[in-house]
Amino acid sequence: MLKRVVYIFHDNADSSFKELEEEKAYLADYGILLETISSQRIQDIWALYVGSTKAAMESDKLPQSVREVLFLCDDPDDFAYIKSKGAYACGMITPVSKQGISFEGAQYIFSEIDDVDADSLIKAYQRQAREPWDILETDRLLVRETTVQDVDALYEIYAEPSMTRYMEGLFEDPADEKRYMKDYIEKVYSLMGFGVWSLVSKEDGKLIGRAGFSVRGGFDEPELGFFIGVPWQRKGFATEACEAIMEYGRQVLMFDKVQTLVKKENEVSIHLCKKLGFKVVDEVEIEEDIYGGTYITDGRVSLGPDKRGRYVRLKWTAS
Repeated sequence: MLKRVVYIFHDNADSSFKELEEEKAYLADYGILLETISSQRIQDIWALYVGSTKAAMESDKLPQSVREVLFLCDDPDDFAYIKSKGAYACGMITPVSKQGISFEGAQYIFSEIDDVDADSLIKAYQRQAREPWDILETDRLLVRETTVQDVDALYEIYAEPSMTRYMEGLFEDPADEKRYMKDYIEKVYSLMGFGVWSLVSKEDGKLIGRAGFSVRGGFDEPELGFFIGVPWQRKGFATEACEAIMEYGRQVLMFDKVQTLVKKENEVSIHLCKKLGFKVVDEVEIEEDIYGGTYITDGRVSLGPDKRGRYVRLKWTAS
């Protein structure tokens, strides 16, 4: 959990003392301490947090106190040093930064420390700390990014044979599914900023399904997908989750069009999509089970019979 933001600057501070104090007070409301440090050797700054002994300075193991810190650096060398130690850092571009300044390998670069909101700092920290983003909440659900640890619960859900009546199942080997999920987190959530998320019951913390957006090759619009485990079906969870997710797509992701593909026999899901404002466009044939029975990550392809299915395509357009 993010507990401290350390702003290390070598250039003149881009914010006045008053603005920094206001930012400190603002972040304090979220339980985050903001510290500012200027004009010191980065090795000396690092020693302040891990200890000044040679063993501490050279250790590959980060103290817990440092694992709860996000460093903001306006100097690329400082940024590179912090990252080389395995700590979490972002670049900072200020009004006095050199033109063309570059922070190689930075996932996030901010400007104007007093304009950075708490949610952006928390999400930047979580991505580097490999903690799932909380996307939104409804009355009964937390919608968050899926984790590798969720995979076991997904296999419990998919143990019910009816789950694969209208949709693809998981890999036969859970190890394949976990490798796939690890890549999905790194390559979809991190790069696209959205994906298919976990639905967690706020009542007991159980994972009850997944829902969210994906991008399918050959189509222009992002695609809504969802499923709810059998024990939680017919209780309004799918409607509750999808209504909130569609609003998130419109308000936050700025989607003005969304499609969904539903097996033509799946009348319940087609009815739900129409309730969400989707309209039937046509029927399409798409490839299924594209990975085969095994998830291979070394450039090879798992070959299997070509499977295709017939789907109703529905589209939602912002009004």
